[in-house]
Amino acid sequence: MAGLIGKKVGMTSMFTDEGKNLPCTVVEAGPCVVSQIKTVENDGYSAIQLSYDEKKEKNTTSPLKGHFAKAKTSPKRKLVEFKPFLIMKSENKTDLTLGDEVNLEIFTEGEWIDVTGTSKGKGFQGVVKRHGFHGVGGQTHGQHNRQRSPGSIGAASYPARVFKGMKMAGRMGGDRVHVSNLQILKLMPKENLMVIKGAIPGAKGSYIYIEK
Repeated sequence: MAGLIGKKVGMTSMFTDEGKNLPCTVVEAGPCVVSQIKTVENDGYSAIQLSYDEKKEKNTTSPLKGHFAKAKTSPKRKLVEFKPFLIMKSENKTDLTLGDEVNLEIFTEGEWIDVTGTSKGKGFQGVVKRHGFHGVGGQTHGQHNRQRSPGSIGAASYPARVFKGMKMAGRMGGDRVHVSNLQILKLMPKENLMVIKGAIPGAKGSYIYIEK
């Protein structure tokens, strides 16, 4: 497994050779810097920590300043571990070292990838928007202001409580979402841009993790 940290730029569309219009998402992926290499001997597991997106040194804590100085790189905003990071010259040995840069060269056009991001936060929402309820219905026979109500939730003298997991109003969105098997339609290494078929979770400018 190998991967990159990136940002969602936005959505657009591309035409295939057959004239079909495909919805796709533009992602700024990398370049990422190797800020730590974890091994079984020292840490109990093997992983590569990548860092992404420049950050002002005055806004960085002293421990992180030392962490990035050890990797001989400037402070970054996002740190993510990828395990195992399989870019190998020989079996079970990575050819990456501290301070190395990882970019779009690890991917190829037409390759299938997995994307993880944080979905858009919708705030506190009712059952119609959150769970797809149809509401109570008409306004006749005293049904005043009940169109988007959840209706009965089934509680009576037994069980005398609301069961956990009941579909009700509440906070919606802002969840970690993993989407598998998305195809890379186009790579633009000079601009560090990747065009992915379909939609990915998150708002414009949000961080995403791409794995192959």
